[in-house]
Amino acid sequence: TFGSKGSSSNHYTTLSKCKCNVAAGVGFNLEPSDLKITRLNTTLPDVSKRMSLPMDIRLPPELLKKLQTECSPPSKPLSRMSRRASLSDIGFGKLETYVKLGKLGEGTYATVFKGRSKLTENLVALKEIRLEHEEGAPCTAIREVSLLKNLKHANIVTLHDIIHTDRSLTLVFEYLDSDLKHYLDNCGNLMSMHNVKIFMFQLLRGLSYCHKRKILHRDLKPQNLLINDKGELKLADFGLARAKSVPTKTYSNEVVTLWYRPPDVLLGSTEYSTPIDMWGVGCILFEMATGRPMFPGSTVKEELHLIFRLMGTPTEETWPGITTSEEFRSYLFPQYRAQPLINHVPRLDTEGLDLLSSLLLYETRERISAEASLRHPYFKSLGEQIHTLPDTSSVFSLREVQLQKDPGHRASVFQQAGRALQPLNFPPALEHNEYLPGIISGRTGENVL
Repeated sequence: TFGSKGSSSNHYTTLSKCKCNVAAGVGFNLEPSDLKITRLNTTLPDVSKRMSLPMDIRLPPELLKKLQTECSPPSKPLSRMSRRASLSDIGFGKLETYVKLGKLGEGTYATVFKGRSKLTENLVALKEIRLEHEEGAPCTAIREVSLLKNLKHANIVTLHDIIHTDRSLTLVFEYLDSDLKHYLDNCGNLMSMHNVKIFMFQLLRGLSYCHKRKILHRDLKPQNLLINDKGELKLADFGLARAKSVPTKTYSNEVVTLWYRPPDVLLGSTEYSTPIDMWGVGCILFEMATGRPMFPGSTVKEELHLIFRLMGTPTEETWPGITTSEEFRSYLFPQYRAQPLINHVPRLDTEGLDLLSSLLLYETRERISAEASLRHPYFKSLGEQIHTLPDTSSVFSLREVQLQKDPGHRASVFQQAGRALQPLNFPPALEHNEYLPGIISGRTGENVL
């Protein structure tokens, strides 16, 4: 094992240190007696590269001993079975690899704990889903795993590991300190409009990545947008997400928390695509700019009424085919005229109001896409370089992109991280999505699955 002078002999080795120091041909500033294993200079970099391990991974002593006897690099790629066995040797897929530090919340299907990984010493969020012997894993958990393990983006929460036992399925996520709901609460619901723009861009960036891969999130709301101490915003809780299949286009209309659900879905539409998420994005933009939810209805009818009262009761001009909808006609809504959005969002500039209007269109085919939104003039002030960033790079890797102090700032949003992740008071949500929307969070790292 490698260890700094004075450290215990079973200290885990940080692979990133091995890589850079071995490559540079320099030592670890160790005493000769500290160096227990030799001839690893070809094996360790090879292990990292071939297994796509995070840079801060720490290899257990047992594995180092095994590597010592297999120091010549393999001639062919790892098979799926041998890769899985190697990951298991390192400690992935094992409950004992993670230390629970405290409960963050509990729901119908799952309990979420704050934890620490022994492999990296980083904080993680452990989403422990109880398994019923007759029913098995909830479909929401299966969807979340199958989708998230293939999503690698700076604005999407990272799934680090999966642990399966007879009694539970534990998803190990990166850990973030807060979410957009708590961020708004902590700044007195008065955000800097510059910060609104940066958060909005990050939301659209993560969503565009999903939509390009035909994945619909279907549950966008402030509680599901996690924020770390750097201001990085990440999409989380993919329990209701769905990969859009072809040719089948019929999905459940029981999706998206009521306040952020588009009118076509409220009226029973089950044939939808990526525009289902874009309406919610518009509602979130309004909420960041005003500090209050846009359409806080408690029933479907009240939700539609609030939408129509502000955006105007739909007509054949604004929503072709709406007058033939039996569901719509049965409500007998008054004929409201659309109100100017500037009267309700006075802090949003002209370009911002144009983007908001484009997101809140009744006709789904006309609603602006996530990709097109990123190129909207509203974001011009962020510069051109922001559009050339690699998927896994943060927008804050650009020197010109920085958050400002919010005018309603009362205390540090991230001062009490533990408190920030206590169970929230959610708006009306679906019965099958009760478990912990927005609680899951974590720290940036590569997906090793």
